[in-house]
This record gives sequence, structure tokens and C-alpha cells, in this order.
Amino acid sequence: MKNPKVAIVTGAGQGIGLAIARKLLETDSYVILNDLEKSLTEEAVANLSRIGMGNILGCSGDSSNPEVISELVGLAMKEVGHIDQVVCNAGITLFGNFLDYSWADFMEVSRVNQAGTFFLTQAVARIMKEQESGGSILFTSSVTAHQSHENLAAYAMSKAAIEMLAKNLVLELAPLGIRINTIAPGATLTERTTSDPDYASTWSRLTPIGRPATPEDIAEAASFLLSDQARHITGQTLIVDGGWTAISPSPYV
Repeated sequence: MKNPKVAIVTGAGQGIGLAIARKLLETDSYVILNDLEKSLTEEAVANLSRIGMGNILGCSGDSSNPEVISELVGLAMKEVGHIDQVVCNAGITLFGNFLDYSWADFMEVSRVNQAGTFFLTQAVARIMKEQESGGSILFTSSVTAHQSHENLAAYAMSKAAIEMLAKNLVLELAPLGIRINTIAPGATLTERTTSDPDYASTWSRLTPIGRPATPEDIAEAASFLLSDQARHITGQTLIVDGGWTAISPSPYV
């Protein structure tokens, strides 16, 4: 029997990250699931195990912290012995007007979204190089890296940065057989966004396809880019937004 691929998925306690973890389990990957909140990590692992998806372990903590990065990589290597896929999905959004945006908020967005992605990728790529079997890495960006969105200058900057990181790393990682791509979701129905009672109706009106995405819509695209079906795709960003960036109507007008 073929050994399962081993994937690390960060920010996976709920929403898009959880949907990606579930999809990878459905395609027979072994998943190390991470979330900042211990309760979300434990709940996600328990729920996925309960529905018959047993190849999963949880590791809670801030995935932009070097100690947590070492713990994630170490857990995968100790329990399974190799790493084939990583999804750098963890990120934060701190809204704020550009003229009033604080140094502290800017540095926190940069630390989590940029540094966390950079150094988890570095740690996993080192393992993949030693394994000499290649691998697949995926970043989660946003449509705000492509189109202006009010009060999200720092967030948009961080997401554009990781898209450029994926493109730049092709130079170093492609010769090692490691592919690296990015997905850029648009409006998506997650626990955070649906706390706004008008979110679904607003983005159904603004999205050409007629509705915002579900986490499963994003997970399908992520699964493809991670899979061997995308074996000749690297350094690319796939926008999954129902056509919003084609016309870019603002929710504020």
C-alpha cells in the first residue's frame, strides 16, 4: 500500500484551513493540524477523527513563533517520518485607516502573515531537501493583494508579499522538486465573516457568480494545487473569488 502524503496545515481550527485539512484527509494525506487556539485545534481533530478521518494530529500554538514551527516539523518527523505538503494558511486581519494605523498593528500583521509564512516554509523546505523527494507548498493570500479594499492597506501589503515570496522561491525550490503556489480567496463564508448578518447578502450582490465562496470551494482549489495533478504548476497564484476581481465593486458604495 502506498504511504500517505504528510501535510502540515496552519490556521486550521475552523474556516478555510479546516476545510483544506478535511479535503487533504479525504485524499488520503496524513495531516498535522495547527491552530493558535488550543480549543479549536482539539475540537477540529476530534470532529475529523469522529467522521472516520483518523490520520490526523493536532499541534496548537502561534505558527509564526519559531518554537512552534520547530514543534510542528518535529511532530511530523517523529510520528510519520517525512513531510510532503505544507499549507501556510494562518494569518490575521487588523483593519484600520492608513492615516491612523499603528506601528504595533502593522508589525503584528507582518509578523504573522509574512514572517510566519517565510520561516515555516524555510523549515519545511529544509526537510524536503534532505528527503530528496520534492514536495508541494501552498500559501493563502487574498484578493486584497490584487485589488484595493478600504482599511486593509497593511493586510493587503502582507498578502502581496507572500505571493511574491512564492514566485521568488521558484528559483531555489524548483531544482529540489518542490513546487510552491498561492491561493487568493475572495469573499468567503467563514465563522468570522458570517458574524456580520449582512455579509452573505452583500457579497452575493457583489460577486458575479452570485454568491460568496464556501470554505469547501477554496479547499477544492487548494487540494488541486497541492496534488500531483498540478505537477507542472509552480510560482503561481490562483484567485478564487467568483469573478469579483474582474470587476471589483466595493461593498462601501
